[in-house]
Amino acid sequence: MKHLKIIFRTILGLFITSVQPLSAYAQHDYSPEYYDSIEVSLLTCQPHDEIYSLYGHTAIRWHNLHHGAESEDLAFNYGVFDFKKPYFVARFVFGLTDYELGAYPFKYFLAEYRHFGSMVTEQVLNLTGAEKSRLHQALDTNLQPANRIYRYNYFYNNCTTKARDIIEQCISGKIEYAGNEGDNPSYRDMVHEMTRQHPWARFGNDVLLGVKADQPTGRRQQEFLPNNLMYDFDHAQIYDNGLYRPLVKERRIAVPGGVQMVKEGFPLSPRTCGWILAALGTLLLWWQWKRGKAFLACDLLLMLASGAVGIVLTLMLFSQHPTVSLNLQLVFFNPLHWVFLWPVFKGRTRRYWMAVAVLFVLYIAGQALQTYAEGLWAVAYCLLLQSCIHLQMDTQAMSNKLTRKQ
Repeated sequence: MKHLKIIFRTILGLFITSVQPLSAYAQHDYSPEYYDSIEVSLLTCQPHDEIYSLYGHTAIRWHNLHHGAESEDLAFNYGVFDFKKPYFVARFVFGLTDYELGAYPFKYFLAEYRHFGSMVTEQVLNLTGAEKSRLHQALDTNLQPANRIYRYNYFYNNCTTKARDIIEQCISGKIEYAGNEGDNPSYRDMVHEMTRQHPWARFGNDVLLGVKADQPTGRRQQEFLPNNLMYDFDHAQIYDNGLYRPLVKERRIAVPGGVQMVKEGFPLSPRTCGWILAALGTLLLWWQWKRGKAFLACDLLLMLASGAVGIVLTLMLFSQHPTVSLNLQLVFFNPLHWVFLWPVFKGRTRRYWMAVAVLFVLYIAGQALQTYAEGLWAVAYCLLLQSCIHLQMDTQAMSNKLTRKQ
């Protein structure tokens, strides 16, 4: 019930900002003296157990230190979305999700993260009055109904990169970041790090992410993650008119980390499930060889599973996410398995099973360029075993036929 109240207050704050621009919150003469009393901070929120929060979150705080009014202490959040919109998950996967900027009282923002037990770090930015004024105008413009919605992209245009970009645009001079020579993880490496306690979320990501997600990244690309941006801001300086000043003048904890409620997921990891499936496939191979007969049910079940994954990966070719457009898992997991369902059911199988063997070899070779989803290999392995038993039986049948003719 408490969480529902927090959500209600947040929605109320969003409604208020949807009908009023930032400048309407307080009737001030926006003079240089006004901006002297303004404190602008970058807020970095640590993950909690909800699936949408596994990578953390970033927001901007606008705080008037000389006025206690709630309207002068706001959180600007580029991560507002409606999960109940039609086809939300499908639109997210295809890169067609629209997020928006919301502004609401800072205390409600903090209350949500206190509820989840997530630490919130506040970095007070070392901005001049002129820079705060430009940021004020930029946020006000972004908050207008015609501008507040943007096309979200997880790696390239998310709530963290939007906050970074609008701050950078308002800085006089140039922000110089510390180098990160020799630290060039791939997008997949970073996703793995953030989902290490959620193996099935990692599995889903690895199914969809293609070869481009395994390429090294630079510092700016790595800033899609809130913790990376927080680190870079801590080590950044502003160079203006021949002088340097730190980008962050103070760092403090707005919400200390608390106890998090961790939901229990499926007890077995994808890797464990893969090994179990591989063991069952090997056992079935032995049983079929001993009986001299392939099990049609095993054939069809594995073909249905492989083809289903292939349909999903084929659809990803039309996604606007660049990192999913070239996925080498599609070499083996493709709609071909569904195309041959009827011929296999009718017993016309040799051409298909030969294709399975060839595709498996290409699939294994592709691992030199791309990291595959853990456990998915077991489905391909079991289908290869079915291919072996079919080809062996076909060869034996042809040999027996030739012997009889002689």
